[in-house]
Amino acid sequence: MPTTVASIDSATLEVLFEASHDHLVLTDASGRILSASPSACAVYGLSMQALSESNVHALEAQGVFAPSVTRKVLASQHAEQVLQTTPTGRRVLAEAYPVRVDGRLVRVISRSRDLTDLEQEYAELQRQLDAQLREPEQPPTLEGIEASSPAMRRLVTLLARVAATRASIVLLGESGVGKTTLARQVHRQSERANGPFVEVNCAAIPETLFESEMFGYLPGAFSGAARQGKPGLLEQADGGTLFLDEIGELGLGMQSKLLKVLQDGMVMRLGDTRARQLDFRLIVATHQDLAREVEEGRFRLDLYYRLNVVPAWIPPLRERREEIPALVERQRARLKQRYGLDLSLDARQWGYLMSHAWPGNVRELENHLERLCLAGDTALAPSSPPTADPAPPPVLDELETDSLDLATALDTTERRLLERALAQGGGTRAIARRLGISQPSVVRKLAKYGLNAKRPDADE
Repeated sequence: MPTTVASIDSATLEVLFEASHDHLVLTDASGRILSASPSACAVYGLSMQALSESNVHALEAQGVFAPSVTRKVLASQHAEQVLQTTPTGRRVLAEAYPVRVDGRLVRVISRSRDLTDLEQEYAELQRQLDAQLREPEQPPTLEGIEASSPAMRRLVTLLARVAATRASIVLLGESGVGKTTLARQVHRQSERANGPFVEVNCAAIPETLFESEMFGYLPGAFSGAARQGKPGLLEQADGGTLFLDEIGELGLGMQSKLLKVLQDGMVMRLGDTRARQLDFRLIVATHQDLAREVEEGRFRLDLYYRLNVVPAWIPPLRERREEIPALVERQRARLKQRYGLDLSLDARQWGYLMSHAWPGNVRELENHLERLCLAGDTALAPSSPPTADPAPPPVLDELETDSLDLATALDTTERRLLERALAQGGGTRAIARRLGISQPSVVRKLAKYGLNAKRPDADE
């Protein structure tokens, strides 16, 4: 009997399924199982015969595929990813991809990888890290970072402790809170301080350029490549720290390629046949909720585990107004060095600085001070659209600042702002909305000045 292309393809597929370390399942357009790898049979607890006599809809109903990633592909017509718990007690990350011929979906191929050991490794790493970070007699600090609020002191203590370790760090928080500044300070206090600090804005790299920018390329690797080739950003971070800002903006394809580098510690330039060993410390940042991104299938769970060793949340500026005077002084010093100008602030300007909601956080504050330095009072207009229920900039001309030191002047200003907000009625939540701070901060500040408001549950 002559050998046909179909028989060759069938034999090739059989070898691929036998040799793969992933758990592979192939179905037709109706969800009927055509083939499965031995490892898939083992992890889902059914023989190949049992699988081939069923379909993904029935197996999902029986709890074998819980849930079925293939069924999701058949419904959505595009690639899907789910987290499953199998009948054998394993946790697996399952991905499925549609196979099309002439634009018509004809097959779905899925692969799943066992995360049970990775989850246990992650839990053990967290346990070891917690033991290492037990409260010392003298909490460490990050040089150059002022921390007046309790939340920032806890954050700085955490980052200072892990700076000397190899643990990956995820900096979480709104845009403009200072993630890059903290990442740089962690690098400066690490054992890699003499190595490079390579900052990459993931949102700024188009997906079509990701491989060439991150992995580099050899001369002539593709049309338009530089004649001398180029080392990628991953290589440039070797021996130092790689800071990936806005990691949540990476597409799933780019996430897979990054994960492989983190798993293997190797990178291969485009057009090369030789992998290069890399050694860098990874810090990432995002304003997104990565756990939710994982649940909704936009972020890989296995990459999440690789990255999320030390999560560190940076509170917005409106929840740590105690930091504003130190941030102002730091920016004033920068502006004097940059422009040779001294920025002088009166009571009215200080009142604005302390009461504004700062939706753009530290970055907005710094930009506002620069405009104020260059343009004078015209810069007192908000630098961003007003938030809901804004508090107007207070005019405290009656405050005699000449007879007060800065701390007393700020306390007096803060108390008067609270009294004004109290006079407008409502409970602590309403006051928090007016002042652009959290409700617990309002309660704490009212207690500080001996002021009273309705209980939180009295708010509408």
